[in-house]
Amino acid sequence: MRRVDSHLVPSHEPLRLTAPSGGTVEVATPVVLAPMAGITNPAYRQLCLEQGAGLYVCEMITSRGIVEKNPKTLDMLRFAPGETVRSVQLYGVDADVMAKAAHILCDELGVHHIDINMGCPVPKVTRRGGGGALPWKTDRLTEILTKTVAAADVHGVPVTVKTRMGIDDDHQTYLDAGRIAQDAGAAAIALHARTVAQAYSGQARWDAIATLVEAVDIPVLGNGDIWEGVDALRMVEQTGAAGVVIGRGCLGRPWLFRDLADAFAGRPVQPYPTLGEVTAMLRRHAVLLAEIHGERWGLTDLRKHMAWYFKGFPLGGDLRREFAMVSSLAELDALIAQLDPDATYPVQELGTPRGRQGTPRAHVTLPYGWLDSRTIGEEDLSAAESDVSGG
Repeated sequence: MRRVDSHLVPSHEPLRLTAPSGGTVEVATPVVLAPMAGITNPAYRQLCLEQGAGLYVCEMITSRGIVEKNPKTLDMLRFAPGETVRSVQLYGVDADVMAKAAHILCDELGVHHIDINMGCPVPKVTRRGGGGALPWKTDRLTEILTKTVAAADVHGVPVTVKTRMGIDDDHQTYLDAGRIAQDAGAAAIALHARTVAQAYSGQARWDAIATLVEAVDIPVLGNGDIWEGVDALRMVEQTGAAGVVIGRGCLGRPWLFRDLADAFAGRPVQPYPTLGEVTAMLRRHAVLLAEIHGERWGLTDLRKHMAWYFKGFPLGGDLRREFAMVSSLAELDALIAQLDPDATYPVQELGTPRGRQGTPRAHVTLPYGWLDSRTIGEEDLSAAESDVSGG
């Protein structure tokens, strides 16, 4: 460790994700963009990639949709020209379908890295025994990881997993999941240090990340409550994690990846962007969306980002509403022209949560009798993947 500008800075090593046969993806700066449904499309990944180093993961894709060549699913598997490392998060509960999907991703779509979703807290996923509910069933988890890793390894593609601490405090699974992932040949495990019941509420419990680091030999990535570059350094220092996964912290702030790259390299913190610099980033986002999806659809998709980009800036209610209804680049330019480009960044927003928060859930939606046993036995959940994230 060394100190730069009074901050503890790790002399970090690149993050190396290695398949059992030796195929490796090297991430120079140990930072990963978390898959976020409806957010981490090719335009947003490209935008973040232009800001700094890291690994940028496609939003969650269902394995059955890939195997059945569902048009909506395949449309989500687009990659921007700058994505030299193609990374996809895969969801499923059927081991054979997961393995087939992994083969298709590697063989037909040239994917270089697969991440398995074992942490999604959304009820329509957990009620089918997927996402954050999956690690409770250790036999199903073992089968999925073993077969998926083996299928990807034929192509030299490393597989990682992303999970949560457990279903709730009384049903924790992350240590078992870490050991099973390691034994199956997974290249790394990322832990969002919250339970499914917490969803995005409360504070992430970084001590669980440190516990997992001690329990396994594969790299552990930490996720949860990283809002600024210094937060990533604190997490690595406190937990021993090999890197960090960034989710809500980058919403409306793609330059966070620049700040993270600077932080890990020990470079000085760059000035916070003015409103003019923020709107330049917003417009670049709009252009990328329009190039990929067409102007009208792209600008419609951009609307959900407006509140995040302008969080804390004194725009006024009328302008905010107009930005949230924009439908063309010309409209966007006209609205941007009404803003003061020299307005300073609202520093009071630094270090504060962004995106979803909510409250803890009294009950997690699960299949009937799910908690009665840690194994699934002969129960058939082949239909569990339908109607999740586009097919």
